[in-house]
Amino acid sequence: MSKYTQSTVADVAAAAQAAHEAFQSFSSSNADTRSQLLRGLAQKLEDNREQLVTLADNETHLGAARLNGELDRTAFQLRGFATKVEQGAAFVFEDDPAVSGPPPVGHPHLVRVRIPVGPVAMFSASNFPFAFSVLGGDTASALAAGCSVVVKAHSGHQGLSHTVAALAREVIQEQGLPLGLLSLVDGPGSEIGVALVEHPLIKAAAFTGSVRGGLALASAASARKQPIPFYGELGSINPVIALPSALAAKGAELAQGLAASITMGTGQFCTSPGIVLVPVGEAGDAFVEQLANALRGAKTHEMLTPQMRKGFDQGRAQWATQPKLQALVTDTEQEGEVSPRPYLAQIGAADFLASHQLHEEVFGPAAIIVRVSGPTQVLEVLGAVGGSLTVTIWGADAPSIDNVALVRAASSIAGRVLFTGFPTGVAVTAGQHHGGPFPASTAPFTTSVGYAALDRFLRPVALQDAPQWLLDRQGVPA
Repeated sequence: MSKYTQSTVADVAAAAQAAHEAFQSFSSSNADTRSQLLRGLAQKLEDNREQLVTLADNETHLGAARLNGELDRTAFQLRGFATKVEQGAAFVFEDDPAVSGPPPVGHPHLVRVRIPVGPVAMFSASNFPFAFSVLGGDTASALAAGCSVVVKAHSGHQGLSHTVAALAREVIQEQGLPLGLLSLVDGPGSEIGVALVEHPLIKAAAFTGSVRGGLALASAASARKQPIPFYGELGSINPVIALPSALAAKGAELAQGLAASITMGTGQFCTSPGIVLVPVGEAGDAFVEQLANALRGAKTHEMLTPQMRKGFDQGRAQWATQPKLQALVTDTEQEGEVSPRPYLAQIGAADFLASHQLHEEVFGPAAIIVRVSGPTQVLEVLGAVGGSLTVTIWGADAPSIDNVALVRAASSIAGRVLFTGFPTGVAVTAGQHHGGPFPASTAPFTTSVGYAALDRFLRPVALQDAPQWLLDRQGVPA
């Protein structure tokens, strides 16, 4: 039994009401107020690093090195959003002066501004207890936009969530801001999560998690009397395409790096490679053997939650029922061993295309090699797998007809296309886009990582013939 009190539906309503009241003043706050808050939150995380990392490691088994790095990333993105706010990113406006004469040429003075959307429901993710949790990117971007936030804690790092929320509220109180600016609710997603999304004072929701859970919340968001935006990041298989030229140049090196990417965080990254398209032939055979050998020696750790481990085992078992799938790395765990072994299998492109079960994500250290006979089969596989956060293409260095078609196909299904390296690792920067067509996300025009995430929580409003005092605010909401 948890030592933390589970929220009731009444608690959710109270948190939403407090967020609504806090929003009334914070929505019109200036850059200094918002940036000071964001920088204060970053400093509070760093000041309590030892306590937080120890607590996070006890709950997630991710290790101090990984968790310290993630805390650094979380503080970095909080300060990054603070800098963007100071530079005016939250207050960008379009001034369209009046033009005399009749329409359509003539028009009144219009200023297109953006205002905060309102209180945001933020759902913590299991696999990033700092960077996609209480003070993660969704919270940082919402606060930068001028919104209040109600966080739904994740059961996989419950103690950390409560501790970070309490520290955040210390910062809010120290800066004289309303405590309702950030609240935490805790309990089953089917009850507390749905109640949060359905509450009429919540005006947007951000979620990172399973397809099933995300679709349930998205349905609740759209079924409201006043539907709200639901920014869900759900599932992704992140295809990697190894073209012959890349294998000829550095196949062994790529195999080692790909094995590390597949097993990073025990495969519990949303950008973990799920399928690898490899050409038939000797070079492809050598690459597959090198990858299999690297995975056999790879180290993993305990998965984040029992539910995740169960899902991984079920997915791996389901793959094993496919008659055309050739198992390459299938070692099962010894009795008492808590860390899952990596899984790798291969199949021909035609058989992969015919088996829809193989097109679905298995969350964990597992991947399928799809052997392709040429550019046409690569395009067919990409067309069959649905939306993805990433597609990686190795070897498309020349502007050939085939490479142009490949880049076009990859861009049509993914939010990020890589030409070197590996998909795990998502930089927090202005040029980032972390999203993609469904099921990668429910809102592919938006990103959950990078400074463009501000746009999700700002709604355009046109001010027509506005009085001078309003224009003097230079995009800061009234």
